[in-house]
Amino acid sequence: MIGFFQSIITILLFILILGGLVVIHELGHFFTARLAKVRVLEFGVGFPPRAKVISSKGETVYTLNWLPIGGFVKLEGEDGEDPDDPRSFSHQGLATKLTILVAGVAMNVVVAFAIFTGIALMASPLVGVKFFEVQPGSPAAAAGLEAGDAIIAVDGDQYQFIAGPNALSGLRDRAGETISMTIEDTSGVRQIVSVSLRPEAEIDSEHGALGISGANEPFQGYFYGEYTTNDLSSAVSIGVEQTIRWMGLIVGGLASLVSSIVADPTAPPLVSGPVGIATQIGDIFWNSGPIMTLYVAGILSANLAIVNILPFPPLDGGRMLMITLKRIFGTRISLRAEQLTYVVGFVFLFAFIIWVTGYDIIRSLGG
Repeated sequence: MIGFFQSIITILLFILILGGLVVIHELGHFFTARLAKVRVLEFGVGFPPRAKVISSKGETVYTLNWLPIGGFVKLEGEDGEDPDDPRSFSHQGLATKLTILVAGVAMNVVVAFAIFTGIALMASPLVGVKFFEVQPGSPAAAAGLEAGDAIIAVDGDQYQFIAGPNALSGLRDRAGETISMTIEDTSGVRQIVSVSLRPEAEIDSEHGALGISGANEPFQGYFYGEYTTNDLSSAVSIGVEQTIRWMGLIVGGLASLVSSIVADPTAPPLVSGPVGIATQIGDIFWNSGPIMTLYVAGILSANLAIVNILPFPPLDGGRMLMITLKRIFGTRISLRAEQLTYVVGFVFLFAFIIWVTGYDIIRSLGG
């Protein structure tokens, strides 16, 4: 019964987080189009088929749709038709079109930044390091540290998950010194121990200053349910750093994905689809709490920004590319060719999602 309840909460969280981020993305298109006086025919929450018309007053129809993930904005002339209507998307100049299209991406970047900054400002999670190997005869062994313990603080300094180093960084720079460490054992009991680190001459690639190893069982970040705050300037700096960091990691991940598909198309993909994302959100929520779940929402928002700017139809970046090419080559790219490009791109995108989701299901079943 508990497992069923957790599954329901996980599904609702997934819909709320991912669906909400997509709706925010579409709001960027919506408000920018309205400011540019482009006619918005429909703003939909969820994807068709349509479930209910919320409001049809004015020129925009607001709808609820049966597929609850995300949303969409339908603009007059968005597929190239009605070029003579001054309020049609296709009638607008290149700069206006690109601004409307890039607005959704910008919204996701702003949301990612706002989430990271808000966490840093009000409830930045503190994290320790859990280790599972203690080298015999090491300073750690002499201090009574055991496998499964976690380092909570060094000389009273705790460490933020989203800012700065962790508890192990800088230990080599203090080689030969005696430090105090706050240790939490596997039963949750904490104690402060004094540790005399190895001198520099005894440190090599296999023997660190402390003498704990991650060779066979890697170190793990350890969330222990405590939080701290930062001043506004520091929080904004952290928000900027985290947004840039994650966008960079996502770009690198996409490059690795393309390389892996080219090298071995039959290998499991390096990304998760809807099922995998939902599972990960649930794991983080139940194991690490709502703040870390919010942090993941920030990562997903940055991910949506990067993915949507890719030059692949029918994503925003693909539309921007097509519009730019039409501006350069003019009528040599027909309306039919443009629309066909979007259809083919959608088919490939949908097939890719199905392919990834299949592997998500296999992973969830333990395969």
